[in-house]
Amino acid sequence: TVEEAAEMYGSDDVVFIDVRRPEEYVDGHIKNALFIPVDDVLGRIDELPKNKKLLFICAQGVRSGLACEMSAAMGIDSEKLYNIEEGTAAWIEKSNPTSYDVVP
Repeated sequence: TVEEAAEMYGSDDVVFIDVRRPEEYVDGHIKNALFIPVDDVLGRIDELPKNKKLLFICAQGVRSGLACEMSAAMGIDSEKLYNIEEGTAAWIEKSNPTSYDVVP
């Protein structure tokens, strides 16, 4: 849930990954999240740290769930993969750390 993810935010062993499209990302995203659109996850799998918990987020939990499945299929330990099912709007609505900067 967004609440569980917010409790994990800022931990050294956690990385948030936003898998939405660029036009969605600029409308607000988790502060300091990696930005890897879901269509790019397989090609950029080496950018995901293997020794940290990976929390994927999109708009409603569908694309982030797919990103979790792809990461597991590419050999990342499924125990370290999380899908924030409520999505980015819920994260922002609950006043969690958010940025509105441009696509990196």
